[in-house]
Amino acid sequence: MASVTTTPNLSYDRNNELKAFDEAQVGVKGLVDTGLSKVPRIFINQQEHNRITNQQTRKIDLAGIENDPKNLTKIVGEIRDACGNWGFFQIINHGIPQKIVEEMLNGVRGFHELDAEVKKQYYTRDVVAKKFAYFSNYFLYRGPVTNWKDTISVIMSPNPPLPEQLPIVCRYAHLIPRYNTM
Repeated sequence: MASVTTTPNLSYDRNNELKAFDEAQVGVKGLVDTGLSKVPRIFINQQEHNRITNQQTRKIDLAGIENDPKNLTKIVGEIRDACGNWGFFQIINHGIPQKIVEEMLNGVRGFHELDAEVKKQYYTRDVVAKKFAYFSNYFLYRGPVTNWKDTISVIMSPNPPLPEQLPIVCRYAHLIPRYNTM
């Protein structure tokens, strides 16, 4: 991975850059689609970059979780550690059929490939107000550095969204679990 360097800039105004990024409502993918040649400063955290450059994906195995309370306690601890110290991890042996996983991933990819104007219809900072929300950086204005990621959130419980509340490209994928349990 290439190293990231920053140069001092006395005129840098983080809040204005954050506001401009948020108001554009195109997220990280929208920045990339413009042909961006340099990562904006709001996304650079040299200390974190150095810490994770050589890390591998953390895998958490759920095999046997339903029959062994000690294993459950161990796995909960692993998830807590991964969330607090890694920020990401992969769950294996979760029992979700591969077809459903693939359809979900295809729906997410499909959404992020949509035209920016379509995605803007779902962009919000108030992610609990809608059943389906698109946003970039949950802690955009509160974090010390901005994450290089875009997110979609689908609230499925206690009442899943109606199909018309989802973008067309995500409707089937996000409703598969609902229909497979009926």
